[in-house]
Amino acid sequence: MALRLTREEKYMKEAIKQAKKAYALNEVPIGCVIVYEDKIIGRGYNRRVTDKNTLSHAELNAIKKASKKLGDWRLDDCEMYITLEPCQMCAGAIVQSRIKKVYAGCMNPKAGCAGSILNLLDVPQFNHQVEFVQDILHEECSGMLTSYFKEMREKKKRLKV
Repeated sequence: MALRLTREEKYMKEAIKQAKKAYALNEVPIGCVIVYEDKIIGRGYNRRVTDKNTLSHAELNAIKKASKKLGDWRLDDCEMYITLEPCQMCAGAIVQSRIKKVYAGCMNPKAGCAGSILNLLDVPQFNHQVEFVQDILHEECSGMLTSYFKEMREKKKRLKV
């Protein structure tokens, strides 16, 4: 009998599908979905290299789609599922868009701003704080990133030879 996924795992699997789209484009495999009333209203994946745009992070792409779907920049009752802890830019956008809760697959010790380096999601002086839950399908999310960076290092070595 197959194991039943929790709600959090179900939506993180959807974020992982988005990350795989980034991976297929040779982008850092980060994926994101935004959920409102138990429906996905925004999807995004990392496209910085493809779009030649610093702002083309998974979270920002998903926020843009969710805002368009709801017809509002405020995403008050929405939850975000992201395969990697957000950076400072994305954490700021999450706070600004008023997202209620963020679930992350794995933490980002080099650039994470939801607790690793600092926590922009929970600054009491801001007018909005965001709940944060980490390590949803951690192995799958971190494994995909590890594989990607290993492949990139191997490609670099082959090009140097």
